[in-house]
Amino acid sequence: MKRLLKFTLAAVVASLIVACTTSPTGRSQLNLFSGSALNSLGAQSFAEIKQQERVSDDRELNAYAQCLADAIVAVLPEQFQGREWEVAVFESDTVNAFALPGGYMGFYTGIMRVAENEHQLAAVMGHEVGHVIADHSSERLSTNLLISGALIGADIAFSDRTPQQRAMIMAGLGLGAQIGVMLPYSRTHESEADEIGMDLMARAGFDPREAPKLWENMSRDAGSSPPELLSTHPSPQTRIRALTRQLPEVMPLYEARLASHGPANCPRPAKLDRPSGS
Repeated sequence: MKRLLKFTLAAVVASLIVACTTSPTGRSQLNLFSGSALNSLGAQSFAEIKQQERVSDDRELNAYAQCLADAIVAVLPEQFQGREWEVAVFESDTVNAFALPGGYMGFYTGIMRVAENEHQLAAVMGHEVGHVIADHSSERLSTNLLISGALIGADIAFSDRTPQQRAMIMAGLGLGAQIGVMLPYSRTHESEADEIGMDLMARAGFDPREAPKLWENMSRDAGSSPPELLSTHPSPQTRIRALTRQLPEVMPLYEARLASHGPANCPRPAKLDRPSGS
């Protein structure tokens, strides 16, 4: 039994070592899932969202979203440029956007209105694409898998306790995993995606000085929010400070782009200034 346990532990350790990767910012990651599996999940999720949401047929809004997407894709690492990215606009007041593994981007008209110009919307989509190129989906799934395995092992280890004791122990371990592991990981991913997104928007010809302004807008409109410790995202104030600190690093990239190719040319449609449904 001990030999089997040692062999199992050795196999787990070996798999974790093989699965260790590095994010675009140099952070160590654990990725247990293949790219093809994530791409399939991305395609499935995108198809489901298109069934659940109203896909906009507005030519001007779709052209705006496509222009932004094309500009960002053009500066991605080579492995992400070799695929055809599918872009959709969803008629919804939801203030959100997303990018999925496999080459999918979605813009909700709610975020297209909140973003006051193309630079701010590029900051949003640069952030979302940052999640994709940093393999955050794989890292999150991998972490969830390890935590689930650890909790199952703990449940077995405490099988000699009374049902009430086991319930209390497992509840405590689950809460500890959520607050001590999952939420910090999520906030790390969000901050890293902000950093990557700001780099991408600058290289694509969008003014990175608009990224902190976007979060000032979001903070003004957000109202009350949970404490950052208990949130999956950093607070708007934390994001504004981090993005502002990053400006000296990315402004030379933006200025080099202006000198070589000029700014990105994706003008925001005037209709986005009108209230939804008008």
